Amino acid sequence: METVLVVLFDNVQSLDVTGPVEVFNGAERHRPGTYRIRTASPDGAPVRTSSGLTLVPDHSFADAPPAHTLLVPGGAGTRRPDPRVVAWLREQGPRAERLVSVCSGALLLAEAGLLDGHRATSHWSVCEKLAREYPDVEVDPDPIYIRDGRLATSAGVTSGIDLALALVEEDLDREVALSVARHLVVFLRRPGNQAQFSAQLAAQTAQREPLREVQQWITEHPGADLSVETLAARARLSPRHFARAFQTETGMTPGRYVDRVRLEHARRLLEDTADGVEEISRACGYGTPEAMRRSFVRTLGAAPAEYRRRFRPATTH
Repeated sequence: METVLVVLFDNVQSLDVTGPVEVFNGAERHRPGTYRIRTASPDGAPVRTSSGLTLVPDHSFADAPPAHTLLVPGGAGTRRPDPRVVAWLREQGPRAERLVSVCSGALLLAEAGLLDGHRATSHWSVCEKLAREYPDVEVDPDPIYIRDGRLATSAGVTSGIDLALALVEEDLDREVALSVARHLVVFLRRPGNQAQFSAQLAAQTAQREPLREVQQWITEHPGADLSVETLAARARLSPRHFARAFQTETGMTPGRYVDRVRLEHARRLLEDTADGVEEISRACGYGTPEAMRRSFVRTLGAAPAEYRRRFRPATTH
């Protein structure tokens, strides 16, 4: 039985705690004797979450059991971290077999020096702060979670559920993780390297109507000719003016936006249909399967066929 110890502190984000706990508890129900879930606060006193809920810990830091998985949630309480939490993490973090953070909990791990020399992510809103204040941490703001050896860091709130499901699948098997996901009515197919935002959310919405219309048209027609010249003509601008205006208003070049849209569309087709890779590559504007393969390997680290094998849901009866 592996002990999952969750760190509690005032102004913790409640879903950062309860989301992963529900996943590990669900796995324990499916396979009894697998996980023992415990919570601990600095002095063992109840903590008040940022949403106003009160959580009553099982232990104080002084009498907390050794952790196999030490889980550090985020929330408003990480902005001015309790020195007792940081000091305890600095001491106990190296002793855990697996160190996990959810959302801005990565700030606490970084403050304790536990992320130095490692690749990590966090909620998009704190990644800049994480990179600026902890230069020894390799911060990647894009993925929903990152595994780096015994360290696992995740982005905002619900990505903690994704990471916990991945850990359950690693500890036990896919069938248990899938059973937990079904019970919680969540997908067991969001890979860690999935972006925190879709292209439409990652890019700002253009202020000028012609540019907004072009953004929408790209999304609806990923297989079309989406060259800068063609898109500029739709916006009734010169290519140079269009490219400059698009980046200024959306924070992303037209080419980058098109790449994201095409990749997202291809991923959905691989996950949701039985269409062949060649057919999907044409539908998404890649032209050839090889062009799509290069995009997948460059961005996701897996070829389309491997991506489908890993993340397409199994057929259920």
